[in-house]
Amino acid sequence: MLVRELAGLGIAASDVPGGVAFTGGWGDCYRANLWSRLASRILWRVAEFRYRNEHDLYAAVRAIDWPRHFRVDRTLRVNVTAQKSPLKSLEFATLRIKDAVCDRFRDALGKRPSIDRSNPDVRVHAFLESARATLYLDTSGEPLFKRGWRAGAADAPLRENLAAGILMLAGWKPEEALLDPMCGGGTFLVEAGVMARGRAPGAKRRFGFEQLAVFDPALWERIKKEARGAEHSPSLHGSDTDPKALNATRRNLAEAGVERWVQLERSDVLERAAPASGGVMVMNPPYGERMGSADELARFYPELGNALKQRFAGWRCYVFTADMRLPKLIRLEASRRIPLWNGALECRLYEFEIVAGSHRRPK
Repeated sequence: MLVRELAGLGIAASDVPGGVAFTGGWGDCYRANLWSRLASRILWRVAEFRYRNEHDLYAAVRAIDWPRHFRVDRTLRVNVTAQKSPLKSLEFATLRIKDAVCDRFRDALGKRPSIDRSNPDVRVHAFLESARATLYLDTSGEPLFKRGWRAGAADAPLRENLAAGILMLAGWKPEEALLDPMCGGGTFLVEAGVMARGRAPGAKRRFGFEQLAVFDPALWERIKKEARGAEHSPSLHGSDTDPKALNATRRNLAEAGVERWVQLERSDVLERAAPASGGVMVMNPPYGERMGSADELARFYPELGNALKQRFAGWRCYVFTADMRLPKLIRLEASRRIPLWNGALECRLYEFEIVAGSHRRPK
């Protein structure tokens, strides 16, 4: 799905383990950061080398001309991930990479960058395999799901890029009515509104590439002015029983500038009426610690299924959850079951075609 999204931006990408890869100019990098609704980070590969131990790692990293990539007054953070690495301590590997970068600056300039683990200007990412290391500079900075519009967070907020991906998997189009009857902080509604209005998801935030020596402000200004897609006036609807969640949704919609296209109401999903004769429903219902006990959930899911059959015949319903009991207890037939991850939490996206009076059970 990410490959297709980047192709729509004029960027030819291909699937690789753990993500996608593309080769291009800095305009492509800026455009991908600004417009990708699905990516988490866009990393620039700056080195790849073989290693056997921490000494090899330090020497190879120190050999890189880091002052050519960013200024010494930029703050720095190093992140290391590994798969089958022979090194016994990733913490020590992180320390050696940081030392190598700083020592290269000291060799060249007589001073070194400061370390900032919470809000650095520059992030260096290292991926260690059994005999090969790859180093990247992070062109995104903060993860791309942090759009810059979230003014208020409800409990267990859904990541923005995941919400956008679910809307794409659902095949929702701006011409269709969209309802989130358990909207929490309104992530689905905000992402749908921004998509329908043809706005860049990264328009309200800054990026890591702005801190790099190669940054071209004039090119960046041109990229930001590019038009992308038509502006639609969507029919978006949301509801929740919690007034605090609805207030958070209102603040988030206003911060994103899409509040005029969303109708909100305080209502229970088991009682509310359909806002149109057909459309797409998306929801991330409570599960686990977010809502009482397993027994309470076991009672809630059949009631939810009944409410959908009674009030939402003709709608396509997409339920995102980590509770694998849902398709059995909701007593509707799932036409699709798509494995997804919300951070480190394994989840499923279930698609239900709502038919009035249907009592079919999943196969």
